[in-house]
Formats: sequence, C-alpha cells, structure tokens
Amino acid sequence: MKPEELAKELDEAVLRPAYLLVGSEALLRDEAIARLRAQVLGEGPVDFNFDRLDGERAEPGDLMSSVNALPVMAPQRLVLLREPEARRGARARKLTETLADAVASLREQKETVLVVTAEKADKRLKWVKAFSREPAVVVACDPPKDARASAAFARAEAKRRGMKLERGVAEALAEATGPHLLLLRSELEKLSLLAGPGETVTREQVAQSAHAVAEKPVWDLTDAIGEGRSADALQLLNQLLDGGAAAPVLLAILAGHFRKLLRVRSGERISGAPFMVRKLEQQARRYRVQRLRVCLGFIHDLDEILKGRGGLSGEISLERLVIVLAA
Repeated sequence: MKPEELAKELDEAVLRPAYLLVGSEALLRDEAIARLRAQVLGEGPVDFNFDRLDGERAEPGDLMSSVNALPVMAPQRLVLLREPEARRGARARKLTETLADAVASLREQKETVLVVTAEKADKRLKWVKAFSREPAVVVACDPPKDARASAAFARAEAKRRGMKLERGVAEALAEATGPHLLLLRSELEKLSLLAGPGETVTREQVAQSAHAVAEKPVWDLTDAIGEGRSADALQLLNQLLDGGAAAPVLLAILAGHFRKLLRVRSGERISGAPFMVRKLEQQARRYRVQRLRVCLGFIHDLDEILKGRGGLSGEISLERLVIVLAA
C-alpha cells in the first residue's frame, strides 16, 4: 500500500488493526502516523490510550502489555513501536518474535491499533510477513526514485494547498531540492507566501526562492560534516538557513543521512547512485558504530527541542549539533 492509499482508506473510515510503515522517507512515515493517530484517538483522552515504544529499549513484555491493554474512556487505543530491529542479537529476535505474535493476536479485535515504523525491513522475516496478511498492511514510505517522482509530489502537494503552478515549476522545484520531500515542502510554503493568495507560482519565483538551496545543496553540508570540516559545515548550514530552509527540514535530512552512515558502517549495502554510495562509504570510515549511534541520539534530542521542549532556538541548536557531528 502507498501512503496516498492509506489516506484514502482513512478518509473512508477504514481502520486496520496493525500497520507497518516502512521506508527511508521520514516525512511520509510521520504523516502516516499523524493520520492514524487522528483516526484512532480523535478528540478522546490520549494519556492512557497512546503508548510509544522504542525498539532500542522496549522489551517483549512491554509490547504485549501495551497491546493487551484496554482503552480508557475511549473506543480505541494506539500503540506505536519505532524500529523494532534497532538492537542486534537475541534481544532483538525476542522482540520481533513477540511482535509477530502481537500482530496475529490483533486480527479479531477493534480496540487496539498497532503501528510499527522502520526505515527498512526484510520481507522474508516472520514479523514482516505478519503485516503482509490481511487485515494488517505494509505501507511503503519510500523517497522519490527520480526527479519525475519528486515533481509529481510537488504537483500533488501544491494541489492539496490550493496552489497554482506554472508549467515547469514542479520540475524546477525537484531540481532545486533533490529527493528531499521535507525541503521541497518547505520551498512550496515559501512560494505560497511569495506568490500571494490565488496567484500562479512562476519559474522565476522558484529561482528566486530556491536559489540558495540549489546553489548550496544539502550534500555539500553532509560532505563537510563527514569530512570533519566544522567551519565549512557551519557556513553551509547558515547559507541554507538564510536561504529559507527550515531547521526541522535540515534536521530530518541529517537524521536520514546518519542512519545511512550507520547502515554502511554496520556492513549493509546501500542502493543509489554510485557517487552517492561512494561518498557514504568514505564518510562512514570516519566513525565507529557506537559514535554513529551517539550522533543519532544527539539528533533525536534536538528534534525534541524543535518540538518545543527546549529553551534554545532551532537555528542555534542546529549549529551546536553540526559542530558535534563534525567533531
């Protein structure tokens, strides 16, 4: 199932007992979670009806307790488990074995909805297969494969926002931002303000708005971080921020980049353009696996700050993060 098919089902009030949101595009995963949360919890009480579990720390008993709990003063409850294979070895196997059993146990009930997110998942594994059997479902949250797919996303997003795009604008946006949907969405938000209500967005406005992004692509920033060039990384970060790139957008891109570095450093093969794979392999050699996990922890902490749980501004916090990541 694709994210747009999930959205259509939820609009028709079709709700399944278990969902696996798998793919490396964080924006699509987060949007799917938001839609499912709204559908399951609605305006009802959240404190007792929404359990969040992290595969890095969750134990099998934690998962089964959450799945078997009954809703409190509401018809349904939501259980969210992120990255069930975050750990390795026997502890990870026990959690995923329990997860497969949990999915099976939910088929005949309507009180609990289980949502599992993973950047990647092996279709041959038992726990993944459990989501492939009705009524559970796998939702593919993959990034655009090429510029054409990015342009199609831009057109769909513009239509959702009620924006009119001049011919070629979607393609120009895709070229300027690359396969980064959060960055592309941020550019559309800027263009909606630049063009004004009801006006058609032109290619000239795209060039004006996305100039800094196109001139200094995010790859330059991740190159500087990966090569340990702290001063250059800070300069590139500030150029992106001055060009209008939102701090949460850049944070999401950095999170995805460091997850790929961890996968490469752990011996996994990454698909993509040869030059991109070579860059990732070169950068991954600078880090130990544990260091990459620590970096991802820093990124998670900053995500909490950008969601309003810290005292510093997003820009200052992002600068500090870049210094730490490039150290």
